[in-house]
Amino acid sequence: MIGMVMVSSASIAIADDQHGDPFFFLKKQFLAALIGCCAAFIGMFIPIRTWKNLSLPLLLLGITLLIIVFIPDIGRTVNGSTRWISVAGINFQVSEPARLCLLIYVAGYLVRRNRQLRESISGFIPPIIILCITCGLLLFEPDYGASVVLLLSIMPMLFSAGARIRDFTIFVAISMIGMTVIAFLTPERIERLYTFLEPWEYSQQGGFQLTQSLIAFGRGDWFGVGLGNGVQKLFYLPEVHTDFIFAVLVEELGLFGALVMILLFTILVIRIFQIALKAARLERLFEAYLSIGIGSWLAIQTCINIGVNIGALPTKGLTLPLISYGRSSLIITIIAIGMILRISHEISGQNLNQKRASLKKTEVS
Repeated sequence: MIGMVMVSSASIAIADDQHGDPFFFLKKQFLAALIGCCAAFIGMFIPIRTWKNLSLPLLLLGITLLIIVFIPDIGRTVNGSTRWISVAGINFQVSEPARLCLLIYVAGYLVRRNRQLRESISGFIPPIIILCITCGLLLFEPDYGASVVLLLSIMPMLFSAGARIRDFTIFVAISMIGMTVIAFLTPERIERLYTFLEPWEYSQQGGFQLTQSLIAFGRGDWFGVGLGNGVQKLFYLPEVHTDFIFAVLVEELGLFGALVMILLFTILVIRIFQIALKAARLERLFEAYLSIGIGSWLAIQTCINIGVNIGALPTKGLTLPLISYGRSSLIITIIAIGMILRISHEISGQNLNQKRASLKKTEVS
């Protein structure tokens, strides 16, 4: 609901200017939310073990999507990045389903090969190879932000599965060095780093987005200028309804509104990790690892988006989950949350059955 309100407020001027309909983006976002909720509702009736059994086909599906986006007349290029394919008239960002597919595969692998993972590097290498292939395809789009989110989402899964400290530490070190080197490989990324360090010096060039975002934060003060009354969305702040919607939220609802939104995200992520912990206690390891992956993904992407908006991180082109305009992101995020609800339902049922069985034993004795 908060996302719909903010998309409406942030996009109303640009939608009216570009499409002659002030609610153009809101309508599309609402339709995406409806599709996501329907898919999640259907998914609620699918046992989690089904996803576990389909982990390899889903991995192949995710990689296939990342490959076909490069096929001419299928992939769609926007702002120099080839990240979208057209599905039923909807431009779908392939990194979103590919990420969820990879999380499902890795969760399944960690269950199947848990002993090898804990005892030797031979169990650690296969998921790393798959991760490198996936991140490599994302970097070719290029989508540096999505590859960082994916990489950082897999790390907690490997750690919680009991990967050897030596293997895990080497992997983290190589990953950090590699992503740092990649960040300096293109002039565009180097320019982003310069504008990140000195945004006001480049305020009319590469630092324009960040400086306008910071102005929005300054205008927001404690309680904001009022919902719908922000001015930075009036063609001052680019990507206002997608990457920088948090700046609009702070301008209109102030620090108080921002803290409320962050609190809601925190509660969501903590609840997901609690479900993961309960699943692990019931030895439902696939459910536990998948919950950790989804929770990490939402937490990391949220932190990166907010970090970019406040100038703590270079611009990445990542949406704010459940808030920013982005139909493919919203649909996949809702589906992922639906899977978490299914996991919660299954482990609650198992826990209840165990309590009933224990009670019957007590009555018999």
